[in-house]
Order: sequence, then C-alpha cells, then structure tokens
Amino acid sequence: MSKMLESFSPESDGWQFMWIILAVFIIGLGFTIERIVYIMVKSSKGRAKFLADFGKLISSQNFDQALSLANATNLPVARIMAAIVSNRAGGRDQMQAACDAVFLTEAPRLTRYVSIISVMASISTLLGLMGTIYGLIFTFDAVANKPASERAKALSDGIAIAMGTTLLGLLSAVPLLVLVGILNMNSERLIQEMEEKGLKIINSLS
Repeated sequence: MSKMLESFSPESDGWQFMWIILAVFIIGLGFTIERIVYIMVKSSKGRAKFLADFGKLISSQNFDQALSLANATNLPVARIMAAIVSNRAGGRDQMQAACDAVFLTEAPRLTRYVSIISVMASISTLLGLMGTIYGLIFTFDAVANKPASERAKALSDGIAIAMGTTLLGLLSAVPLLVLVGILNMNSERLIQEMEEKGLKIINSLS
C-alpha cells in the first residue's frame, strides 16, 4: 500500500497515470452517487405505501383524492398515475396516450448517466493497461541502456509502474461496474413497475 501511495509522487515515474486514473474514478463515483440518490432514494422511497394508498382510492372510486395523492407524491410512478387518472374521461386511448407521454419523460431520467459510469470504468481499465505498457517500456529501456549497476533499480521501478497502474485501474473499474449493475437492476425494476401499474390502472378505469 505504501508503495502505491509513493507512486502518486511526482518523483516517481508514471505518476501521471496514477493521478489520471484517480481523477477518472472520482468523476465516475460522482455520477454514481447522484444516480443512487435519484434512483434508490428519490424514485423509490415510499413507493409501496403510495401504490397501496392509491390502489385503495381507485378501488373505492375516490378519483379526486387519488389524483391529489398522486400530484402530491414526487415519484415517477405517481406522475404516471396522475396522468392516467386526470385523463380518465377521455377513455382508454386518451389514458394510454397520457401514460405513454409521461413514461417517455420519466424512463430516460432513470437510466440517465449510468452509461457514463460504465465509460469511466472502461477508461480506468484502459489507463491501467496504458500504465502497464509504459512500465514495460521503461523496463526494457533499462535493460538495454542502463549501466549494470543501475539496472536492478530501474527494473524494479519499471515493474512497480506496470503493476501499480494496473492495480489502481482495476480498483477503480471493478467497484464502478458493480454499482452500474446495481443501478441498472433498480432502474429496470422501476421502469417495469411503471409499465405494469400504469396498464393495470388503465384496465381498471376502462
């Protein structure tokens, strides 16, 4: 660990790769935190209670109260429900059109920026590989051009560059890819839920 920390020092060859990889990881982590807050907190918290309360109001035909509840709830699925109920007088086609219009707005908001996190993970891996190649070039240059008394240290430095950048690239990429998988799973679940619940409400009001 101390050897890796030393690799960030400008006195160490290949330090540029270490800082660039770290910067890419921080950018990816920033997008990840924003997505976690939006998908797993803002778009999910209180969802089950809202759907249960909304369903009871629809079942008892308290449409005005159901619409008020949906408008007062800041969830993507609530906006879908509000669009459907507010257009119930226009029949199934108008309710479906209103549902589709809101869905086309809300679904991209759930998947936004997730691909950028994947790109940051890929860039981290490639930068680690680039640092590895640089370290190998440094090593081969040491074998070819350094005096015998300096070769051992130069070889050690070259291998340290190669291994350090590879390790940091993987340490950056792997957590980001795991989080991308979790975010994709949760966003897909919310999108499917909006489709399913929207269709059920339309069927019940048709």
